[in-house]
Amino acid sequence: MGQKGEETRSRLLDATQQLIESGGYFNAGLNQVVAASGAPKGSLYFHFPGGKDQLVEESVRRGGREIARLMADLGADAAGHRTVDMLTTLVQVLAGRLEESDWRKGCPIATVALEMAAASPSLQKACSEVYRSWETTLAERLTADGHPSPDGTATAVLCLIEGALVLARAHRSREPLDRAAHSIASLLRPGPSDPGAVAARAL
Repeated sequence: MGQKGEETRSRLLDATQQLIESGGYFNAGLNQVVAASGAPKGSLYFHFPGGKDQLVEESVRRGGREIARLMADLGADAAGHRTVDMLTTLVQVLAGRLEESDWRKGCPIATVALEMAAASPSLQKACSEVYRSWETTLAERLTADGHPSPDGTATAVLCLIEGALVLARAHRSREPLDRAAHSIASLLRPGPSDPGAVAARAL
C-alpha cells in the first residue's frame, strides 16, 4: 500500500474513532465516517472489505494502542518512581483531553463495549483484549513495585478510571476524575494490608 493509501486508511480510522468516542457505535455510520474523513466512499470498502464492524474493530484496537503508548511514555517519564505517579498523570491527561473536547472524548473502548459486546463477538473480543492488555501492563508495573496484589489492584484501578470517565462526561466536570486519582493514590500507598478495603475507604 502506498503512502496515499495509508493516509486515506488513517483518516478513515481517525474519523471512526472520533465518532465512536463522541456518540458510540451507532453514531459511526459509514456515511458519517466518509463525510468526517473526506475520503472517497469506495476507498472505505477497499481498505475495510469487512464493512463497518471491521472498521470499528480496527478503530477500537488502534485506540487501545494509543492509550497503551501513553501509559508507556508516562511510565518512562516516571522512571524510578512508583506506578502511582504514572497513573496520577494519566488521569490528569485523560481529564484534560475530555474537557478540551467539550466532554466528548472519554474512553475509546467503553462505548463500543457497552453497546456491542452482547451483539458482536468480534467487537466483544477486541474490547476484551484491549482491556486485558491495559490490565496486564498495570499489573506488571505493580509487580515491579512490589505490590502484594498486582492483578486484582490493576483491575480495581482500571475500574476507577473507566467509571470516573463516565461520571465526568455525565456531570461535565473533572471532579470524578480528580477523586479517582485520589482513590488510586490511596489504593497504591506502599504496604496496604488489604487493597480492597483501602479502595473502599478512599471512595
